[in-house]
Amino acid sequence: MQLIDSHGRHINYLRLSVTDRCNLRCSYCMPADGVPKLSHGDMLSYEELFRVASESVALGIEKIRLTGGEPLVRRGIVQFIERLAAIPGLKELVLTTNGLLLAEMAQSLRSAGVKRLNISLDSLKPEVFASITRGGDLQKVLDGIAAAGDAGFPPVKINMVVMRGVNDDEVLDFAALTLDKSCTVRFIEYMPTIREDGWNSRSVPGSEILERIGSRYPLLPLVSTEMAGPARNFKISGAAGAIGIITPISGHFCDSCNRIRVTASGMVKGCLFSGEGVDLRQYLRSPDNTELRETLRRIVTGKPVRHHLADESVEQGSIAMSQIGG
Repeated sequence: MQLIDSHGRHINYLRLSVTDRCNLRCSYCMPADGVPKLSHGDMLSYEELFRVASESVALGIEKIRLTGGEPLVRRGIVQFIERLAAIPGLKELVLTTNGLLLAEMAQSLRSAGVKRLNISLDSLKPEVFASITRGGDLQKVLDGIAAAGDAGFPPVKINMVVMRGVNDDEVLDFAALTLDKSCTVRFIEYMPTIREDGWNSRSVPGSEILERIGSRYPLLPLVSTEMAGPARNFKISGAAGAIGIITPISGHFCDSCNRIRVTASGMVKGCLFSGEGVDLRQYLRSPDNTELRETLRRIVTGKPVRHHLADESVEQGSIAMSQIGG
């Protein structure tokens, strides 16, 4: 079975947020004073999350990415992953993490059924990393990446949000990580999710990032797989790893978007930046999955053609990425 939206896009990817809690406060993700946390009763239980995942796969979802907040801070996550990994028809179960807890959990995650890891890492300088994350310990993340390799994970994908005047001077350092390591480094344009004044001055267009890397290294384009995310992929000639560019602002990737997402509170959304969504909790109260399945199908059918994140003419509020599983 295939899920096709009204614009002809094949939707085969679910981003499933298991918590809004996080052990960091990254400056581009949430305000300095944080955001109101969901109460335990307002978050979907693991049983409810499992029903959403199972019905999504039954409809045609082939890939699930677990997100947060930080998914590894939720108790019982490893046992939940074991259940998800056993869903018939699910081809890929992957997870995005900030890496702080990965050193102690990598082997358990691998054994439970996680196939690949994406790790958020915005600086290779301890003091800059601590500033961006408001107190994070870079060495813990590096230890987590090493532990993932020891646990048998494929080379990780490293996600770097590029911010002018903050960490953009490290673009070439991050690109150089791929020379000898088989990892993929993905450079992400800074997005105005918390709508702070002057956000444009921090956003470095993907074309500029590519130009900087290309001025130092010869780049070769790569073809993305069907279940891949929004990155345009490249390889430095002769390098062991790869480079990805994600451009939600300068060149929105909506025409190839293949995903829906469910927040930890049970809102299903066809677009990360859409103010619209449907609360699935009303359908999860019934043991019958018919309405749940039909609602998921309607979200796919009604998926918007594109986001309007950077459109100044469109009124938008701030978005705490930790609350919607960005």
